[in-house]
Amino acid sequence: MLGFIKKNLNEFKTFAVRGNVIDMAVGIIIGAAFGKVVDSAVKDIIMPPLGWLMGKVDFTNLYFTIPTNGEFVKYPSLSAAQDAGAVTINYGLFINTLISFVIVAFAVFLLVKMINKLRATVEKDCKKEEEVTTKTCPRCFSTIDIKATKCPHCTADI
Repeated sequence: MLGFIKKNLNEFKTFAVRGNVIDMAVGIIIGAAFGKVVDSAVKDIIMPPLGWLMGKVDFTNLYFTIPTNGEFVKYPSLSAAQDAGAVTINYGLFINTLISFVIVAFAVFLLVKMINKLRATVEKDCKKEEEVTTKTCPRCFSTIDIKATKCPHCTADI
């Protein structure tokens, strides 16, 4: 049993210190921080003016309650409804989350587009750097050195 644990622990160490795992961890941490920044931008910068333009609507307080025991009770705010134990559907918070998602998805799209463009440029440069060192003999179609003037296979002049 101890040998099994030791073997698996060594495999885990090898896996964990690989570059891909560390890169992935950094990406997740940066992504979480970026998500918080976008969430704050939506809640604190985008939604207040949008709510003001729509008649001073606070999107975080857009909700409706599901009547329990056949009674419909109107609450002054979402927090008051939740404190009273009412069942609420918080569509205003959903709108905030949806806008956050669209912003993050667009940012990821731009990032992937930029990486693909960079990758294409690098691949193009790599293909330019590949130097041709061989050619084909027109007579026997053998591959020969680019500097050859006579084919070593069929002795044809090139």
